[in-house]
Amino acid sequence: MNSRTSSLIARFIFRNRLSLLGLIGSLLWVAPTPTQAFEPPQQVEPTASLVGRKVDAIAKLEKTDYLGKQWSWSELSGVEATVFVFLGTECPLAKQYTPRIVELVKKYKDKGVRFVAVDPNIQDSLQEMGAHARRFELEIPFLKDPDQSLADALGVTRTPEVCLVDAQNTIRYRGRIDDQYGIGFAREKPTQRELVDALDAILSKGDIPTVSTQAPGCLIGRNRSSIEKPGDSVAINYAEHVSHLLQQRCVSCHRQGDIGPMDLSNYDDASAWADMILEVTHNKTMPPWHATDEHAKFSNDRRLSDQELDVIQRWVAQGKRRGDPALDAKPIAYNAQWLLPQKPDIIIPMSEKPYSVPRTGVVNYQYFRADMGNEKELWVKGMEIVPGARQVVHHVLVFVREKGSRNRDLGGARSFLVGYVPGTRAEMMPEGYAKRIPANSELIFQVHYTPDGTLQEDLSKVGFILADPKEITHEVKTTSAVSVNFQIPPGASAHRVTASLPEKLPDCELLSFSPHMHVRGKSFRYSLIYPDRKRQVLLDIPNYDFNWQTEYRLQTPMQLPAGSRIACEATFDNSEANLNNPDPKAWVKWGDQTFEEMMIGYFHYAEKRRQ
Repeated sequence: MNSRTSSLIARFIFRNRLSLLGLIGSLLWVAPTPTQAFEPPQQVEPTASLVGRKVDAIAKLEKTDYLGKQWSWSELSGVEATVFVFLGTECPLAKQYTPRIVELVKKYKDKGVRFVAVDPNIQDSLQEMGAHARRFELEIPFLKDPDQSLADALGVTRTPEVCLVDAQNTIRYRGRIDDQYGIGFAREKPTQRELVDALDAILSKGDIPTVSTQAPGCLIGRNRSSIEKPGDSVAINYAEHVSHLLQQRCVSCHRQGDIGPMDLSNYDDASAWADMILEVTHNKTMPPWHATDEHAKFSNDRRLSDQELDVIQRWVAQGKRRGDPALDAKPIAYNAQWLLPQKPDIIIPMSEKPYSVPRTGVVNYQYFRADMGNEKELWVKGMEIVPGARQVVHHVLVFVREKGSRNRDLGGARSFLVGYVPGTRAEMMPEGYAKRIPANSELIFQVHYTPDGTLQEDLSKVGFILADPKEITHEVKTTSAVSVNFQIPPGASAHRVTASLPEKLPDCELLSFSPHMHVRGKSFRYSLIYPDRKRQVLLDIPNYDFNWQTEYRLQTPMQLPAGSRIACEATFDNSEANLNNPDPKAWVKWGDQTFEEMMIGYFHYAEKRRQ
């Protein structure tokens, strides 16, 4: 996707800003030789080794809060126990769990338990801490730990993480708050409440059932000294190497006002988050990409190369050098409103008034009906969805159907118009290519919200740039292989469901794929069945992730002979091992909410228009 002429799919529908944008050519450096193995960031003592230990250091505690008030241990400690809650103002899980801490403060305020919030991140300013406290109504001491001495004394490595200390200054519990939220999953309510159990046990003079857990969340942004090794001949710095990589790969989402939870557009923030960047890139959590590369090449492949991963690792290991600011990558200009090359001819909001997104919890898919108001057929060559509240809008799908259709009948895959997921951008279709919107249509917005701990209001909208019907040579269409009659047994870890396109395809150009399942989805595969019954795998996703509704765009459109068919195979994990599973004991059928399931193999193709 280095130019508009590199491929058809690179020029239309939705091009993702995280995809290749000529990264290697834009970096003005010689890539170092890749290291042999990834070395994770150095961590402090493991959780379990500190539980039961008396921490004398906190008796001398003196820390300042975001308002400038200095606190001593005598002012902070509770009669029965003290809970240290480590938070980061940009950490998504810390935002989700701050309301839970507010609830627990109220529950235990008259029981001799004190709560103390601590921000150990070097990148979080006092102003940001104050804004976090006000936003979540956090009315407890909120201390800054700039030298991270308190985090080190208690063995804390992540946010949000809690450490429960009794009246004798002994650590009695350390780890997560509960199991409702984690990396890549969110339950409707927690099934394990380790902090509450530990507090109740201390108050009742009983045994704590679980004394330590592994806390999920963001690594604390720590200062790091160089651990450069002999033979490491290339000095990696932010200006020449890392800033270019982040601009092309990460900043489209990780910048102020967008969906990414931290700003990676400048050295100070990027260096503070360096350990977290190192962790999530090497475990392949980021950038999100779930397809293998053995069957087809995709224009929006987000994976970092071994050379890019090596740059990040060496930069962190060498002490996060700044370099000459004059050599920083030039920031990519982002339009705060429409990314289309011109203002849309038609703009349709999802509803007349905003939808209120709650602070916490799991929000089922929401559906909104909007009248197109078109008495005549329309051809559109540019489409874009603009979310109203990017912080909490996970994805939006817009469908078109006949006005007045009943309930939520979306009319099948052919009614799919356009989608939004974090990191996407809109682009005009090639000359002569367009999608058709029938006369007297209405739109259905399907919106998935992910609460971030704050009250939000969303009024997403879609915009269309019209095409001259006389100039259309190819109609872009969407269809799917779908199964609606499956039943997933309770506890099944790899239940297989298959589906095939019922009709044969015309002579056409295959453009892209959009697999869709819900939280029990485990894997997905597309295959092409030629007219002579020869079978070819086109796309294989061995580890499907509901959190990323990715469209996989072929690098080069694939010519399909008339009579071809598309077949899909999916597996579902309805076992307890699936942390996203809302109920492993349930039989699961087709349904439009996340606690139900779907099996849809959307794909997009272009067919010559018959005049």
